[in-house]
Amino acid sequence: MHSHIPSTDTPGTTPPVDEAASAAARRRALVLLTLILAPLAVLTLVGLLLLWPGGAQVTGAAPGTSGRELSHPEATVQTVAPYECPAPGQRNGPDAGPRMVTCATVQARLETGPETGGIVTVEVPAESYRSGLEAGDRIKVVRVFNHQTGPAMYAFYDFARTLPIGILAGVFALLVVAVARMRGLKALLGLGFAYLVIIKFMLPALLVGESGLLVGLVGAAAIMFVVLYLAHGFSARTTTALAGTLFGLLATAGLGFWAAGAAHLTGLGDSDGVTLAVYNGQVDLSGIVLCGIIVAGLGVLNDVTITQSSAVWELHELAPERSARQLFASAMRIGRDHIASTVYTIAFAYAGAALPIMLLINAYDRPVLAVLTSAQIAEEIVRTLVASIGLVLAIPLTTAVAVAVVKTVVRGGPGAAPPATPGENDDPVRPEPVAGQQV
Repeated sequence: MHSHIPSTDTPGTTPPVDEAASAAARRRALVLLTLILAPLAVLTLVGLLLLWPGGAQVTGAAPGTSGRELSHPEATVQTVAPYECPAPGQRNGPDAGPRMVTCATVQARLETGPETGGIVTVEVPAESYRSGLEAGDRIKVVRVFNHQTGPAMYAFYDFARTLPIGILAGVFALLVVAVARMRGLKALLGLGFAYLVIIKFMLPALLVGESGLLVGLVGAAAIMFVVLYLAHGFSARTTTALAGTLFGLLATAGLGFWAAGAAHLTGLGDSDGVTLAVYNGQVDLSGIVLCGIIVAGLGVLNDVTITQSSAVWELHELAPERSARQLFASAMRIGRDHIASTVYTIAFAYAGAALPIMLLINAYDRPVLAVLTSAQIAEEIVRTLVASIGLVLAIPLTTAVAVAVVKTVVRGGPGAAPPATPGENDDPVRPEPVAGQQV
């Protein structure tokens, strides 16, 4: 007694996947995509060389600091003496005194700086004392040393947050490596490289007055070239995702350039922009806003493009007989779900970041439209909308590129699926072979 296994050419059955042919298809796709992306990589390198600030240093001094040396040493609080003080900006009425709040006089031991170990006395404003201040806390103080008048003067600056932030960063890194293992470690290395590009290239280039649009595009492209391959490996899927990401970046940059001009985003909507403009007259604040728009969408853009690329390759390998149109439609069903969830992620992230500003503006009981179009909020809204549009465009772009590549390299190659016949892709119910039946 023996059984008969249906042959692969039996009508109504799906041919088995040829692993060797699939590997060859991936190699051909990789070569094709490399030919497409190589010029973009060269342009990125040329841009880095042309825009790199080199040894140029930006110097400047805030008004009134001539001849003075400022530093921010850390100190440990020894004693806290609260007392009542007038609220900032409070005016005395004819029949009532000023509204009182609680401030504090703090004695702290210096932990860094020239006078390490010394005890200084500083006044802590009400808003900082209200957040909780007690003996043992670490704070930062401003040290002002005038070379002409002698002894240094100290004032409260901020809380020292190095330890809690360091603990959170350590826990995050450990969890990423524990769960994702080597891929998680590579992702962390890529994140470190991204911040290196931002700190060593993008920030200095912006400070010397380079175009925010070019700096954002070149820096973002350099980050993506390294981060994607480092985290996901050098493969056709990753290269497809990179192509989609770069197209999405171009779309985001173009739309952001138009939106920044049309909405007159000057970068002066908050005190930080004003301070930067006073400190360094070379910076282009509107260009910095545009560069921020480009960088803000990098993480989500990377996420959706790598997902779409993988989806197209997996769907093709599961059903290689599908036409390009059917493969695109199947992948876009996944993409639409991704769009719906990711748009919420972007919007809520920016809303949370802008919440204090929104509360402050809304406290003046202004109309909703006036609040949304104010300088502070408008910048966040434009950033959210531009990043979301770039994200939405990147998904069909990446899907189309992936489908075109996978169909181009497989069509006619060894192990390619036979052409589909009319009705073959309608997923009909095929009869299962009966055990022992002679075929």
